[in-house]
Amino acid sequence: MCTHQPPCPPANSAAHQAARLVAYHPEQGWGLLCNGVVFFDDTGELLPDGRSVVPAVLERAA
Repeated sequence: MCTHQPPCPPANSAAHQAARLVAYHPEQGWGLLCNGVVFFDDTGELLPDGRSVVPAVLERAA
């Protein structure tokens, strides 16, 4: 998906959050990175393959 040079980290990379922001909707609490990752203000994420990443707040409580 990324057309930047150098390309942004892919969604399956540990550094995937370093990809460029292509859409942001703070009123709804989410944004889209150029690698297809949707991130949420609560720190949760939805990866392009449909997997979800648990918000860091919930991960620490477990």
